[in-house]
Amino acid sequence: MPTRVLIADDSEFMRSLLREILEGEFEIVGEAENGVEAVDMYGEHEPDIVMMDIVMPIRDGIEATSEITSSNDDASVIMCTSVGQEEKMKAAIKAGAQGYITKPFQKPNVLDAINDVVPA
Repeated sequence: MPTRVLIADDSEFMRSLLREILEGEFEIVGEAENGVEAVDMYGEHEPDIVMMDIVMPIRDGIEATSEITSSNDDASVIMCTSVGQEEKMKAAIKAGAQGYITKPFQKPNVLDAINDVVPA
């Protein structure tokens, strides 16, 4: 059974880029545009992994990650960040994120990050 992934990013371009990278090897269960949608969709779909952008409107990725991981011990979240957001990354790891990838995404890096978090 393929690993089920939720993509959360406020950029349609970034979501479609991740979708292209993941399609075929993973099942995309949903796409959220902000942290509130991400938390709602997590509860609805219970994905194996969440690809979570840090900077999003309404509720950012750090707050959404904290909310997801505090109520789901086995939640796996990989943060998607721009270069230079090291302080935010530390906060994201404290919030429960297990890994991160930096933009611009490259397929090997994305797959490595997922494989590090999700047992094969």
